[in-house]
Amino acid sequence: MALMALFRLLRPGTPGIGQRLSAVPRMILATLRREYDGAARLGMIALSVVYLLSPLDFVADAVFLIVGVIGDAALITWVVGALMDETERFLEWEGRQERVGNRTRTNGRVTHRRAIGNSY
Repeated sequence: MALMALFRLLRPGTPGIGQRLSAVPRMILATLRREYDGAARLGMIALSVVYLLSPLDFVADAVFLIVGVIGDAALITWVVGALMDETERFLEWEGRQERVGNRTRTNGRVTHRRAIGNSY
């Protein structure tokens, strides 16, 4: 799945890397606000990055040498692919939210529209 996301990145008509990377802060914020349902997937990506940067991974690489490095390469491929897949999913979700009309985008920030009219 993650490797397929890397291949989809090159497909015409899909969001580019810049658009996807600029969506990451919005995606995290929408997830923290519980507007977007990506908490589990973003949590797995974050845990994988923390593991890759942790001393525990360096010990595993020292003990298992080549196998550890190959494992790291596979995990990095998964992280990048999963992040690209999740940003594509988020951008589609964001587009649906804008089309529904209950949200509006101003200067890259998504806010709720206020109802206009008489209230009884």
